Amino acid sequence: MRTSINPKVTLVGAGPGDPELMTLKGILELNTADVVLYDALIDPVLLKHAPATALKIFVGKRVGKHSTPQEDTNQLCVELARKHGHVVRLKGGDPFVFGRGGEEIEYIEAFGIPTAVVPGITSAIAVPANAGIPVTRRGISESFWVVTGTTTAGELSRDLALAAQSTATVVILMGTKQLGEIVETYQKVGKSHLPVAIIQSGTTREEKITAGFIHDIEQKALENQVEAPAVIIVGEVVRESMRLAEVYREAVSVISLRSQ
Repeated sequence: MRTSINPKVTLVGAGPGDPELMTLKGILELNTADVVLYDALIDPVLLKHAPATALKIFVGKRVGKHSTPQEDTNQLCVELARKHGHVVRLKGGDPFVFGRGGEEIEYIEAFGIPTAVVPGITSAIAVPANAGIPVTRRGISESFWVVTGTTTAGELSRDLALAAQSTATVVILMGTKQLGEIVETYQKVGKSHLPVAIIQSGTTREEKITAGFIHDIEQKALENQVEAPAVIIVGEVVRESMRLAEVYREAVSVISLRSQ
């Protein structure tokens, strides 16, 4: 029987979706959890790494569905740590890449509870890579931007207008609902023929890729019934994927026929 409680909260990044892409350190933290608070995008198989006696509580958020408010999750971290001990806050991707990890740490530590962070493999890099798209490549892209498609105000980030003017690869997270605005942003700077890919449920068995150009991606996304969660990649590096070679080979053939 436990004689004393040592409260602690560890934020653990579960990676982009494939449970095998979670880090060993994250698995080891789960092994010692008294409570696991997990998000919507977590593969349930990861919960098996926690002790059978650990409480497993879903606190996920999904568009259009009932979700647990962030403030309630913050409070749960504190209350359950005080009551049970080690709370593992299991979050998709990396806790500090649009994961509100910084807010959670700040709230928890205000109550004198120690915290730790285990970084996760972010979907911003892993999802394109899994599809054969390098976010950088020598001679093609010297840098990349990671931009949120939906701010706290529910709007497209204004940073995209700056990113679209650069030659960098742009990776947009949480942007499927803003696809029309994303397309408009690139068209305003004369980049209608820039390659773009939308990868839904990347690195999982349900992965679905829609590829094309700025000028036709909205129609393709509609035809393919693209839904969240998805990662949008804009830039010439999209052509580098061998999995998408046929899409861009066909496009070149159409252009050649039109010019004859």
